[in-house]
Amino acid sequence: MNQPATDQHSAVRQFHPRARDALANPQLRKNFRSAMDGLMDKRRKAFSGWDLEALRTLGAQIRQRSLARLPDLLEQLEESLTANGIQVHWAEDSDQACRIVRDICVARKAKSVIKGKSMVSEEMELNHYLEEQGIEALESDLGEYIVQMAEETPSHIIMPAIHKNTDEISELMHEKTGTERSHDVNYLTASARLQLREKFMNADVGISGVNFAVAQTGTLCLVENEGNGRMTTTVPPCHIAVTGIEKVVETLDDACGLLALLTRSATGQHLTTYFNMISRPRQDDEKDGPEAVHLVLVDNGRSGIYQDDELIDTLRCIRCGACMNHCPVYTRIGGHAYGTTYPGPIGKILMPHLLGLEDTRDLPTASSLCGACGEVCPVRIPIPDLLVRLRRESVDGDALHRSDVRGHGVKRGRLEAMTWKGWRWLHVRPGLYRTGTSLATSLRGLQPAKAGAWTRYRTAPKLAPKTLHQLVRQRSAPAQPAGSPTRGTST
Repeated sequence: MNQPATDQHSAVRQFHPRARDALANPQLRKNFRSAMDGLMDKRRKAFSGWDLEALRTLGAQIRQRSLARLPDLLEQLEESLTANGIQVHWAEDSDQACRIVRDICVARKAKSVIKGKSMVSEEMELNHYLEEQGIEALESDLGEYIVQMAEETPSHIIMPAIHKNTDEISELMHEKTGTERSHDVNYLTASARLQLREKFMNADVGISGVNFAVAQTGTLCLVENEGNGRMTTTVPPCHIAVTGIEKVVETLDDACGLLALLTRSATGQHLTTYFNMISRPRQDDEKDGPEAVHLVLVDNGRSGIYQDDELIDTLRCIRCGACMNHCPVYTRIGGHAYGTTYPGPIGKILMPHLLGLEDTRDLPTASSLCGACGEVCPVRIPIPDLLVRLRRESVDGDALHRSDVRGHGVKRGRLEAMTWKGWRWLHVRPGLYRTGTSLATSLRGLQPAKAGAWTRYRTAPKLAPKTLHQLVRQRSAPAQPAGSPTRGTST
């Protein structure tokens, strides 16, 4: 189930068997349930005393304004960064982005790379690519470090190793690095940091992601808690930052507004331990910092999304993971079941753009449409509405916009089509509808306890003892005087 993502197209086609495997794994479900409950509680406390809805509106407006001016802001960002001494590179897709990073490493004769956490680098499958080029790439974020040792992919965009408990991590580190088996989280963390410290000092290149790129000042902002991001961007002689083109904002004020939402939504913190702002390489009168800084701006299908008036909302995402933490589907199957870089609700609307709807047609349907993801999104992305649109396009055959990959419709099966025709036929005939529902409630005792695949992992829904019409008539009936006979309810 936790195989490396070397071919996301084939991995995502296996969604249903992977989801079944996850549901049949009680330890995995326990790990996620415990973690998600804690994150939801922390988020509630972090926003206590704040006008959450006003903050969400502010975040949505900042992202909408940034996207409305995206071409101009990207040009301004390049001008500001270049003036600051940072070299800017443009990549049309993941392959080109990987080649740009490789060329920079080769030019510096780099043999080893230390990486800070970056979902775009996961999207690029950069580690796998660099290893094929003979360049060692080691993750420095503790969660990413654990996942890399296990030869897995991240299962959450904020907490990559959230699917593992302390015992599993302890055993993994014992096998891979020789640390003692221990339940002491502080000991395990300290051991990992000690192992990584030497790698920081000897790495030829540091690679990081970017949370916000400020066009006005040419500043790359990086949010983190462990200090690995700061070391990755300052200790090696060369720093390469990779990010999607949608991460640009206009001013530092915009970045601060989004930061207040990001940290509270992601980890329940008012502010992370570190907030790095990188604006230039090391100057002649400075004693630390990289001597060269590069930024790789990655498109990889984002321009295609940008051209759609509805789907453009997907690009508002600030990668906080709140939609995953509140999603009943993600909480039960985890991130690996999706088989994509971005799992959960945001992955269900983003990956069809990046991989094509034909290969990802099962993702939009992996939702109860409860609306929790839309309610907690700090920048008000209408995720449920976009899921419904993708479902409709999957069935109707409408092409999903993308520069080089188009989705193809998946027609309904004969049984499904007949079922929906029957549903419509019954609901447009009031007399038959009332008769049918009344009969169903009367015979509810004959309802089977199991309903095929639906009840394999769910409790079977029970028919109500009274129909909606009966309940309404009962509620609206005038009260009977004391001692008068009670009339029966007509069906």
